[in-house]
Amino acid sequence: MTNYTMVTEFTLLGIPETAGLEKVLLFLFSALYACALLGNFLILTAIISSQRLHTPMYFFLGNLSIFDLGFCSTTAPKMLSYLSGEGRGISFQGCVVQHFFYHCLGCTLCFLYTVMAYDRFVAICFPLRYTVIMNHRVCCVLSTGTWMSGCVHSVILTSLTFQLPYCGPSEVDYYFCDMPAVLLLACEDPSLAQKVGFTNVGLLSLICFFLIVVSYTRIGISISKIRSKEGRQKAFSTCSAHLTAIICVYGPVIIIYLQPNPSPLFSAIIQILNNLVTPTLNPVIYSLRNKEVKAALRHVFYRKCLNLENK
Repeated sequence: MTNYTMVTEFTLLGIPETAGLEKVLLFLFSALYACALLGNFLILTAIISSQRLHTPMYFFLGNLSIFDLGFCSTTAPKMLSYLSGEGRGISFQGCVVQHFFYHCLGCTLCFLYTVMAYDRFVAICFPLRYTVIMNHRVCCVLSTGTWMSGCVHSVILTSLTFQLPYCGPSEVDYYFCDMPAVLLLACEDPSLAQKVGFTNVGLLSLICFFLIVVSYTRIGISISKIRSKEGRQKAFSTCSAHLTAIICVYGPVIIIYLQPNPSPLFSAIIQILNNLVTPTLNPVIYSLRNKEVKAALRHVFYRKCLNLENK
């Protein structure tokens, strides 16, 4: 048996190769984080307050807004804290919690995008049976399944990561407690956790991406069979927002996997795109060309203005 002096606190070294840019990054990331919170809160408010948006598509969009709020809040507050000049330390328990919620919400989002692709597949390919297939019970089961799958995935990765002893050094060479960066500090061989983590994350992402591609292939075939130009445009417009969001999420991931030896800075930029930029863009993507969401938001603001005037 080997005696270890366990680490009780980690030090986050921050985004690689960005020394001297703290003020610029603080302003940029603060603006993105504020926009992400505001945009997703508005989308969620519009969906809850409008009866017209109580449909399967907007039910899953509401779930996406909740996950985006949580996902960007997993890493952004601590990152903004040390960029503003406060301490870079994070307790061992805080690191475990951050790691768990990052992978839980990240995996859940991956599954949710797949479920949303299936929803669009049913809406385009089986329009007359859409409300029967995507009934309230099915939507709740699919939503709960994404939550539970994300939790199971994260429990496995977090258990593998933090069952290893950490006896020093305690400097995490990254801006949050990500699995690869933390495992480098383990006092025992982390190869099993590294292999399981890489396989688990890679395999789940690949399966979800494959199912999304299959769904949109079937959607494309169905749209091509529509004779009228207006019908094709209407069908495509119902999928364009989700398809744009998929490109924003999977595009950076595919780029980084195609790099044989990505630099630490490049890897950090890709993760920031997924952690902060995508949650900021999703409300814009889903509301920019969506008349129903815009109308619901106008109604919410109009009702709030009336309440203020009455007071």
